[in-house]
Amino acid sequence: MLTLNYRYRIYPDVNQQFILLDWMEICRKAYNYALRQIKDWCNSRKCIIDRCSIEKEYIIPADALFPNETSQLNKLPKAKKEFPRLSEVPSQVLQQAIKQLHTAWKHFQHRGFGFPRFKKVGQFKSLLFPQFKENPVTKEHIKLPKLGIIPINLHRPIPSGFTVKQVRIIKKADKWYASINIQCDVSVPDHKPHGYPIGVDIGLEKFLATSEGTLVRPPRFFAELQGKLKLLQRRLSRKQKRSKNYEKARIKVALLHHKIDNTRKDFHFKQAHALCDEGDMIFMEDIDYRITAKGFLGKQMLDGGFGQFRAITEYICFKRGKFFAVVDARGTSGECPNCGGEVKKDLSVRIHQCPNCNYTTDRDVASGQVIRNRGITLISTVGQTGMETACEVGLLGTKGTSSRQVAKPRKGTSRKAKS
Repeated sequence: MLTLNYRYRIYPDVNQQFILLDWMEICRKAYNYALRQIKDWCNSRKCIIDRCSIEKEYIIPADALFPNETSQLNKLPKAKKEFPRLSEVPSQVLQQAIKQLHTAWKHFQHRGFGFPRFKKVGQFKSLLFPQFKENPVTKEHIKLPKLGIIPINLHRPIPSGFTVKQVRIIKKADKWYASINIQCDVSVPDHKPHGYPIGVDIGLEKFLATSEGTLVRPPRFFAELQGKLKLLQRRLSRKQKRSKNYEKARIKVALLHHKIDNTRKDFHFKQAHALCDEGDMIFMEDIDYRITAKGFLGKQMLDGGFGQFRAITEYICFKRGKFFAVVDARGTSGECPNCGGEVKKDLSVRIHQCPNCNYTTDRDVASGQVIRNRGITLISTVGQTGMETACEVGLLGTKGTSSRQVAKPRKGTSRKAKS
């Protein structure tokens, strides 16, 4: 099953925008109410078994069951009679708000951190329509329940053979988008290693350096507009909260953040396509960029968006039939790509010069060549089926050191990608 997400710009009128915002507010309150039930149940179990708390007491029977997803969804019809405003929202959209809460709760139980939080006014910014009887998308419009026809900019048509499964309406600043989930019942095989390999080294001084000598300077999207953002945020801080002028200033700040995000993502897609034009096998380092973003260069790391770039590159490689893999990142800058010897150098040395074989090139290009060599060694050693053995022979990162340890393309017949 092949699953894709296509995002389009939509243009609801003033009345439709008011209805969508009202639905988001109702879903937010339902989300918070359901979360309040979960927190009350948890707090009622924190009391010592032989005494009551001096500060607060939750009058909940000891045999009361946990308010799970099924029980809260079953209570919605009764809640609609008590709170008629719940009936204004399509039933499935309201159910998705409760399911969203329990998805976050399951993630909290699995990870041990990230307890779901109450959503403030304006923090619920999307609505999910999970099911449609017929295709709601035409060349110029999209039809949604209780909303009717909304103009849409279908800048690329939905491929033939795909059916629309879900539609998520998203509000970003003062713009509206429709993220359309489409599926096709086909079996997509994994791309096998083939063609010309290239290694890609990512860094702050150069956004990327390939093993072929291609160097791309970092564009610094946030740094260039940081002065303007500081000015707009200062103006926003002087406005009275929840006033009309406060809302106008808030939208200006949100629009600038939205512009930075769109510019960065557009740059990442263009660089990913350029890499696929340059080679047939793309190898990158297996680095958890969330950890490096917490250092003293965190702002620069987040401005580059290296994790997003790697995910986009993997998607473009899948889309264009290229092979993508990640390799162990340890020691790529201290190894000679020509002879494999160790070359010690600090960050101030930007030229790689091997004392053993006198191989000289740019430091980042040498790292890209080491990444390429490790990728080729990985393929020749373990092939397509022995990726677990790669961890044992030291070609990949040790298991458990990061969230992306297995250097292989996605397996299985289900494919999900965002665009």
